[in-house]
Amino acid sequence: MAAFSIRPATPADIPVITAIYADAVTHGTASFELEAPDDAEMARRQRALLDNGYPYIVAENDRTVLGYAYAGPYRPRSAYRFSVEDSIYVHPKAWRGGVGRALLECLIDAATQRGFRQMIAVIGDSAQTPSIELHRAFGFRLVGNIENVGFKFGRWLDSVLMQRALGPGATTKPSAIAPSQAGLE
Repeated sequence: MAAFSIRPATPADIPVITAIYADAVTHGTASFELEAPDDAEMARRQRALLDNGYPYIVAENDRTVLGYAYAGPYRPRSAYRFSVEDSIYVHPKAWRGGVGRALLECLIDAATQRGFRQMIAVIGDSAQTPSIELHRAFGFRLVGNIENVGFKFGRWLDSVLMQRALGPGATTKPSAIAPSQAGLE
C-alpha cells in the first residue's frame, strides 16, 4: 500500500466515514448495530466526541480517507471519565496495509496526551482475530469475553474485552482536571 498520513477528522470527512462504517455494519461483526446510520447521525456522533475533547482521526492517501478511529467514553458515569473505548474502522480495500496499526498508535498517543488513563477495546465477535492481535501488539491484555451477548447475521456473537493503561495508568491519581464528558450522558 502507498504511504498514508494520519490527521484529525473533520466534518468534511463524514460522507466517507459513513460509507466505511456502513460497510462494517452491513457486512461485518465489528459493530453490533444492525442498520447503518446516515450522514446526519454520524456527524452528530463525531461532533459530540470532538466537542468533549475526545480524539477522532483519519488515515488518508492522496486525500482519500482509508480509515478512521476515535476514542469515546467507555461508560457515561462520571467515575469512568478517565477511561476511553477505542473504535477503529478501515475501508476493506485498505485492510492489511498497516492503516489500523497506524490509527491505533496515534489514537493511543492522542488519548494519553488528553489525560485519559485506561483504554478499553470492546471487540465484536471473538472471531475478529486480526483486531484482537492488533490490540495485543499494542499492549492490550484480554480482560474478558462476554459470550453470546449479540445476535447478528443469524448467529450469537461474543464481545471480547481488552484493556491497556495510558500514561501512568492507575499508578497515580489523575489530575484534578478531568477530560470532559459533558453532554454525553
